[in-house]
Amino acid sequence: MPAEANNLSTELAVTGMTCGNCARHVTEAIQNVPGVWSATVSLDSSHASVRWTPSGEHNISALIQAIENEGYSAKVVAADEHDHGQQQLAGWHMNLVIAVLGTAPLMIGEWIFQIGMMRWFQWFSFVLAGIVQVFAGAQFYRGAWNQLKVRSSNMDTLVALGSTTAFGFSLWGLFTGYKGHLYFLESASIITLISVGHWIESRVSVRASDALRKLLDLAPQTARRIGASTETEVPVAELQIGDLVALRPGDRVPTDGKVMEGNSAVDEAMLTGESAPVDKGAGGGLYAGTVNLNGRLVMRVTATGEETALAHIIASVQRAQTSRANIQRLGDRVSSVFVPIVVLIALAAGLWWGLAPESAEHVHNWFAQFLWHTHFSREAAGFIIAAAVLIIACPCAMGLATPAAIMAGSNAAARRGILIRDGVALEKAGNITAVIFDKTGTLTEGKPIVVKMQTFPLELDSELKTVPFEELGSSLASLSNHPLSKAVAETTSQRRQLNDFRELPGRGTTAVLQLQTSGSAHLLQLGSPRWLSEEKVDFEPAQRFADEWMNQGATVLGLAANGRLIATYALQDLPKPGAAEVIRRLGNSYMPSDMGIYLVSGDSSKSVNAIADKLGINQCTRSAVFAEVQPEHKAAIVRQLQQQGERVAFVGDGINDAPALEQADLGVAVSRASDVAREAADIILLKSDIEAVPEALGLARATLRTIKQNLFWAFFYNAIGVPLAALGFMSPILCAAAMGFSDLIVIGNALRLRKWRPPPP
Repeated sequence: MPAEANNLSTELAVTGMTCGNCARHVTEAIQNVPGVWSATVSLDSSHASVRWTPSGEHNISALIQAIENEGYSAKVVAADEHDHGQQQLAGWHMNLVIAVLGTAPLMIGEWIFQIGMMRWFQWFSFVLAGIVQVFAGAQFYRGAWNQLKVRSSNMDTLVALGSTTAFGFSLWGLFTGYKGHLYFLESASIITLISVGHWIESRVSVRASDALRKLLDLAPQTARRIGASTETEVPVAELQIGDLVALRPGDRVPTDGKVMEGNSAVDEAMLTGESAPVDKGAGGGLYAGTVNLNGRLVMRVTATGEETALAHIIASVQRAQTSRANIQRLGDRVSSVFVPIVVLIALAAGLWWGLAPESAEHVHNWFAQFLWHTHFSREAAGFIIAAAVLIIACPCAMGLATPAAIMAGSNAAARRGILIRDGVALEKAGNITAVIFDKTGTLTEGKPIVVKMQTFPLELDSELKTVPFEELGSSLASLSNHPLSKAVAETTSQRRQLNDFRELPGRGTTAVLQLQTSGSAHLLQLGSPRWLSEEKVDFEPAQRFADEWMNQGATVLGLAANGRLIATYALQDLPKPGAAEVIRRLGNSYMPSDMGIYLVSGDSSKSVNAIADKLGINQCTRSAVFAEVQPEHKAAIVRQLQQQGERVAFVGDGINDAPALEQADLGVAVSRASDVAREAADIILLKSDIEAVPEALGLARATLRTIKQNLFWAFFYNAIGVPLAALGFMSPILCAAAMGFSDLIVIGNALRLRKWRPPPP
């Protein structure tokens, strides 16, 4: 990527991570360092890719210190130094192989051949379990020690304590001649099963970040820069603003630019989620990562590196995946105090079973009536129960509950052309109770068109009669930049030369037509009915036409020649195709049935209500229309609804929508939104229309529901597992398997969001 070449990226090798929860802590530590744009941490390769903001300070020492403060180690590696990551990955897999090969013979000997009590097998078990402890268990012991050095604790602490307890007791029994069962198998199984669980977890987690990986692979590494006389293939990092780049059919666009020559269709599906190619000609915008399909184009570079649309999308997805939603704070608070509490519970349970075994067995047997019976050596019960409690209580699932769902949800949104700013925005989107739509440019096309024209064949100069009235109106309107005039000008391409043009803001325009044959001059006027009436033009013949269309929300203009009305125009800003369906779907089964739908506009009440009727807004359970609203008052309407207890989403696209987008609980900017509106928004829709609004809110609601399910499962798992282990119903091996299984449930539940689809219409 270009960032590396511009020293905007730092690659780090991170040691001490053992699970997805560890990778999350490292990512959060990096994100909190000033000047960091985004961070991607890979558990598989123990690698962190850090992108800096172009203008901020790049304090690598602070970066490493932040990671070390979390109990991990880091060092800088070259951007192209893949060997280190591969070596770490290979070493991590080798440890897993050692753990499996060391534990499997112990399981076979004890469970199949029943030779666990033979002395020679116990010595054999000691050797294999010791190998597992030293090699496969080293990562957990290092992690626990690093956490201890920073006065913290995590899952590694519990695994290390649990495994060491079982191994230490067995070692004592082996050297003292203890005749009971030794727990070398349990000590090795704890490490092996948890390692296998994390390996599966990392494999599954890769699927959750597929969208981001695909985005990172979109931009090509080279481009064909056009020089004075030749085309030269150069690294994309060397491109500068203003350079000319040649694109052949099938080429990916290397960076953002503007078409200077040629015509072609461009596949922009990766940006917008829309499969239909977009035709590009001179002046058309091109974006990094899109594909030129069938024609040669010459583009001028307008943005490079972190300023491209693709880079902003990648940063947005990364920010969403690594951010923390408010709901996550509950899990974080519990996790921060959970390990010390669990250690105390394990110590208490161990002492209870060790010092008062009759009492513990009595309680165990009473519960066994409703559960199941277990058998274990009374002499070793205290150690084994303590180890089981430590293992079953690992809070990894609790830590993964929220980030796993946010990662899957934000990736699913990105594939649909929906950019979610962060986890907080995702959470807010899932709680919305009311949606306010700006009318012009959001629910409507944003430009009026002439929907009806009526002419009046009055007595006029004989030569003037030969000129089509459409031509007169179009000629006069073409001299003005007013949106209504532009619409009238588009009714025909035929033009007449006019003189003495004048524009009266808010009223109309005038000009003089000089006929060539007779030399006679004719005053033309185009404007509002009120202004024409003030100018002594009799508007009575068109009053019925005007009333009919104004009741439908149209704007009516009149055209007069020499003080006599000759034509009237009805103009409307028509709803976008599919806008009515968007309103309907907001009340569909995956959204609250009483979702409030509101429309705000600066247009007249008749015009706004007509649009509301067409779109079905006035038929919604809870709805309202705000007309003739000044831009600065839109935010006040948002506040008004918030004071009534609504959680408000505002959907807009203009600069004047920025205050309302900022004030709203959730700001949604549509595809062609101004830069100011995009900066103020929480969600940006890259699609060309608003069909993605209900999809974005529905996906966010599904993500929030998944987070709650994950947190419930994590809490439920520990709330049930810890007492069962303390009462002797779960062996350390079973606890290790259950702990890994809980992680997979949390991640698997989150991955269901990848296949989320809105219900059929």
